[in-house]
Amino acid sequence: MFAQRLTVAAAAALTLLSISACSTESGPTLTAPEAFEKHQNGQLTLIDIRRPDEWRKTGVADGALRINMVHPQGASGFVQQVSAELDGQRDTPIGLICRTGNRTTHMQKALREAGFTQVYNIKEGMVGSGAGPGWVARGLPVEPCKTC
Repeated sequence: MFAQRLTVAAAAALTLLSISACSTESGPTLTAPEAFEKHQNGQLTLIDIRRPDEWRKTGVADGALRINMVHPQGASGFVQQVSAELDGQRDTPIGLICRTGNRTTHMQKALREAGFTQVYNIKEGMVGSGAGPGWVARGLPVEPCKTC
């Protein structure tokens, strides 16, 4: 009986370690307030990766670059556009934001694989997720995007 419980406990521990390893693989995260503060202090470039219709719906985080991740050349086109906006400086701290933090996970990985070294995921996104209430609900400043 003891050996059986020990085996179950070991399997549970291994599972938790595996989940933890996978979740950190994509890269570092920031809460919306942390990202806002870093952006305000000039320590972070915010990039909103959503589509124009989403920008119109909620507005865009104040001062964020708008780079739609749905690029005609796919992920590589998105990476090239980010690189162009940052004058090729792949060590610039970047904070990616989308609606709920799911798409930013994928684009964070694409940017890191392309050699960007400081890519942060704002996991709660604009409207909130399990990571937090979101940029809008926290009352952080947004810019309307009526012509997007």
